Amino acid sequence: MDEFARFEGAKSAQYQHLMAQAEAVLKAESHWLPNAANLCAMLKAQFDWLWVGFYWVDEPSQSLVLGPFQGPLACTRIPYNKGVCGRAWAEGRSFIVPNVHEFEGHIACSSLSNSEIVLPCRDANGKIKAVLDIDSRDYNSFDETDAQYLAGLLALIQW
Repeated sequence: MDEFARFEGAKSAQYQHLMAQAEAVLKAESHWLPNAANLCAMLKAQFDWLWVGFYWVDEPSQSLVLGPFQGPLACTRIPYNKGVCGRAWAEGRSFIVPNVHEFEGHIACSSLSNSEIVLPCRDANGKIKAVLDIDSRDYNSFDETDAQYLAGLLALIQW
């Protein structure tokens, strides 16, 4: 059985299982790029969401640029304050979207996405360097439990 094989059970138990793996993998590497890529792979394997990935802040173009991800084809750039990701960057906060079709200005990179969670990734000085974007085929997939555990996972990466 693959060490990152999907593990069934309560959401918090799944995150606790994943957190132990992530601590071992992410603390062994100091560079953000492979850590972001591995975190995407671990989250995708654990929860089998439609899409898990990062968008990096590109200040000169005032847009987010596609980074490491797992899932179908993705939007390459997202303008500042546009869509869920752009708003998370602009407002500096996480968004939990139970139904993306009801989110004004949602950018549909995939018609299969029905709910989404986006969290800003901050460096040691509090500056947003990226956003973590996760899309689900199901409605109402994300809640505060996800936000809390995902924030804990992001804290393992040195941005």
